[in-house]
Amino acid sequence: MLTAIVIAVHVVVSLLLILLILLHSGRGGGLSDMFGGVGTVAAGSTVVERNLDRITVATAVIFAFTTVALALRL
Repeated sequence: MLTAIVIAVHVVVSLLLILLILLHSGRGGGLSDMFGGVGTVAAGSTVVERNLDRITVATAVIFAFTTVALALRL
């Protein structure tokens, strides 16, 4: 039962991680240009990009945790 829940979370997180990585900008452009560069700060990166980075890192940590949990469980 617990393994099925971890597998379901792992699948959802992996699809979300793929989506978040594809939203990141390559060389110039990306998510910030989709919204016209609104919300820029002095550092050059937008608030949207910084939040996207934080969400991606959190999702990657959850993905790593579920991967280890599945490896130890199976």
